[in-house]
Amino acid sequence: MFSLLKTRSKARKPAPPEMRTLDVAGRLMPLTIKQHDRATRITLRIEPGGRALKMTVPKGLAAREVNAFLDRHQGWLLTKLAKFSTDAGLRDGGEILLRGISHRIQHSGSLRGLTEAVSIDGRPVLRVSGMPEHVGRRIAAFLKKEARADLARLATMHAGTIGAPIRSISMKDTRSRWGSCSSEGNLSFSWRIVMAPPSVIDYLAAHEVAHLKEMNHGPHFWALCGKLCPGMDEAKSWLKRHGSQLHAIDFD
Repeated sequence: MFSLLKTRSKARKPAPPEMRTLDVAGRLMPLTIKQHDRATRITLRIEPGGRALKMTVPKGLAAREVNAFLDRHQGWLLTKLAKFSTDAGLRDGGEILLRGISHRIQHSGSLRGLTEAVSIDGRPVLRVSGMPEHVGRRIAAFLKKEARADLARLATMHAGTIGAPIRSISMKDTRSRWGSCSSEGNLSFSWRIVMAPPSVIDYLAAHEVAHLKEMNHGPHFWALCGKLCPGMDEAKSWLKRHGSQLHAIDFD
């Protein structure tokens, strides 16, 4: 009997997360509610980019308590979400960052042609062709190309400094992290980093290359990262302050 009960206990699976849509002053936000055996209080967080919410609650907490918590924190959510703009102005006359510099978006009016960064009357401009409704996608494709060029150059330079080979470099659109490094030497970066200042792009490249030697975030790793990128602390601070805004831009 004891072994039977033990087997049944092991077979029990945690309750699946509850998926909701929460209305925050007219802004519909996907909400994931997950029960956790060790949770002693309710925690609510905004996912990177401000596009979704995640809530952790003690196991068996009544739905009315969850709802009451959400009602009490509407003001907090409204304040926090205010800094995440879903309208990045990705249209003719709007603005987009490229290497930390704001560029005015100019639709060329032509259905064909390259997206290019130019200077017009001394002002940085991003000239975009194609259908007006596809401006956001074309800007994203341009940023990916520019990010790959910058990060490949910087990562190769830093890898040469520490004598560590890179197997591959890829661009992704992850919102949980800015980059990653596998034990095989594969580096991955979020192409959105190309909107940040050059010093921040350099820090990200140095960070992931440092993992080729130190697959951790211990003292030796940070010492190596700081050696490769002397402006590490300032770059980390910039990402902490502004990174979520870059993640929040919707290019589709």
